[in-house]
Amino acid sequence: MKKILVLLVAAIAFSCSKDDDLSLPNTVNPDGSADVEVQDFMWKAMNFWYFWQANVDDLADDRFENTDEGRAEYTAFLDSEDDPAAFFENKLQFIQDRFSFYNEDYRELTNSLAGISKSNGLEFGLVRLQDSEELFGFVRYIVPNSNATLADIQRGDLFTGVDGETLTTSNYIDLLFGENDTYTLNMADFVNGNIIPNDEEITLTKEEGLAENPVLLSKSFTIGGENIGYIVYNQFTNEYDDDLYSAIKDLKSAGITNLVMDLRYNPGGSVNTTRLLASMIYGTNTSDLFLRKRYNDKLQEQFADSQLEVYFADKVNGETINSLELTKLYVITSSSSASASELLINSLEPYIDVIQIGDVTRGKNEFSTTLVDDRDNSYLYTPSRVNNINPDNQWAIQPLIGRNENADGFYDFTSGLQPDYELKEDYSNLGILGEENEPLLAKAIEVITSATGKRDYTVKYPINIISSSKENSLMSDKMVDDTVYDLEF
Repeated sequence: MKKILVLLVAAIAFSCSKDDDLSLPNTVNPDGSADVEVQDFMWKAMNFWYFWQANVDDLADDRFENTDEGRAEYTAFLDSEDDPAAFFENKLQFIQDRFSFYNEDYRELTNSLAGISKSNGLEFGLVRLQDSEELFGFVRYIVPNSNATLADIQRGDLFTGVDGETLTTSNYIDLLFGENDTYTLNMADFVNGNIIPNDEEITLTKEEGLAENPVLLSKSFTIGGENIGYIVYNQFTNEYDDDLYSAIKDLKSAGITNLVMDLRYNPGGSVNTTRLLASMIYGTNTSDLFLRKRYNDKLQEQFADSQLEVYFADKVNGETINSLELTKLYVITSSSSASASELLINSLEPYIDVIQIGDVTRGKNEFSTTLVDDRDNSYLYTPSRVNNINPDNQWAIQPLIGRNENADGFYDFTSGLQPDYELKEDYSNLGILGEENEPLLAKAIEVITSATGKRDYTVKYPINIISSSKENSLMSDKMVDDTVYDLEF
């Protein structure tokens, strides 16, 4: 179960750069009486990098003395949890930390950050029926070129069971995210306010190494005299920066003067990709501050100002950015919009008018990085140094190591960024992504065009998050950090 949860949250991770001269502290080593190599790596990496290091007593620099007695005490502490995952959660993680995580295989984690996972390509949400432990699922979208594209299933379809067993809050992890690569969904219909199982079944099979291009859809409209560009962007994945810029260039060639970025299913990703997208939208003045990073006090003093400040970019993979140079951006959000999605909004706010449409975002203003057992590289994972990772310890951790502030110094949005026009998705009327009458896009178009014949946007069956805890945090076959929803009749 913990391994699954790790993958779900992985996409909200940020990247980080370091100075080659970072100085690791001299810390105590285990005394060799117990097999605690993984826990030792976790403690030392967290002691150095963790944003809340000062708030966790057991991570204090002077917690263990470098004496025979201190080494014995340190070893006993590391050995207090046999499971490294439990050690990370119970001994090292600050109580207010909602987003740090781990994986027993760094390759699985880094692949997930690159948009590569074992998946059947079905992206879905789970809804809990009122006053019940039963759940049903609704399809958000299908990943192109995946196994799900071969099945008769599409956005808005509903399912209530897997392999003939009704989904509940206690079994959905095993049924949807268990060991079985192939499972059969038991489909359902929405009838007069009720979810009614039907006799349809859809069989899906997970594939290793499914790569998802996060630019799901890009198109333009001319409506009410306004030229509007629209992009559905589902993860800030740097491997697809060229695809993202290609979409922006096509929209610029189409003469758009308004842009709607649909980030409703985007849980985050690369900070640098966020900076590049912001530059494509706003401008390429490399003297304009995009964000300022703040680490824990011990680490902060080791960085020069130039390493803490990130500016807008003028190139993407060596190509000069031909920016849209917009003064206003429309962003569609949901409670699944997190991390880099929120960073884009917050970092553009000092420069242009960002109009947010949809639901309150997740509320993640921190950034993280991948740490592995490569002590000569300050535990930082880099692809070029995979041979330097301890072969006896393949674990990786992804702790929150800092906080992002925009050019105005604002960072306080842990409760989420509030929309200018609040509109939750309605599972009974999701619409088709990219169609002008899809409710959230239709609202954005209305705001842009100031349409007079305004439609009714009342949501009859809203999707509401009931929990953000990792234990209840499953939403899709891939990686999202908010999942089980409450259905309000």
